Amino acid sequence: MVVNPTPESLDLSLATLFAGWAMADEVQRRLAADGVGELRFNDGVIIQHVLAAPLSITALAERMGVTQQGASKAVADMERRGLLTREPSPDDARTRLLRLTPHGEAAVRAARAHRTALETELTEEYGTARVADARALLSAILSRFDRDDTIRNRRVRPPA
Repeated sequence: MVVNPTPESLDLSLATLFAGWAMADEVQRRLAADGVGELRFNDGVIIQHVLAAPLSITALAERMGVTQQGASKAVADMERRGLLTREPSPDDARTRLLRLTPHGEAAVRAARAHRTALETELTEEYGTARVADARALLSAILSRFDRDDTIRNRRVRPPA
């Protein structure tokens, strides 16, 4: 048993998880410095679906594997923060479709830019080959655990 863990003593799953969290925290810090602090890491679970196409709360709940009530609560919170809006469907006036607001779209662009900048910094610090090797290993691990379709179909969720 490791009493005083260090990054070097962690098993691969924890080192990967904690490194991902550290990078996500850094992106959040940079977003807050830009004045986009209301964008939260977990918002990405919803944003990934809305980016693909506007959709209803019912469709969002189905894709996320949660109740409509759970999806509605998360969406209402994102609406309050100015990231999402609900608009009438052109096909059915009773159905409201979720869309990113212009502010939500700008927040997504800012998060992408910060992730790209962070990767550039890591590449400069550790070298192109090491970063490429890390990406290849992590991609292979995702494939080993059948996460390719999950990523491709924008159905990524934190573990239960």
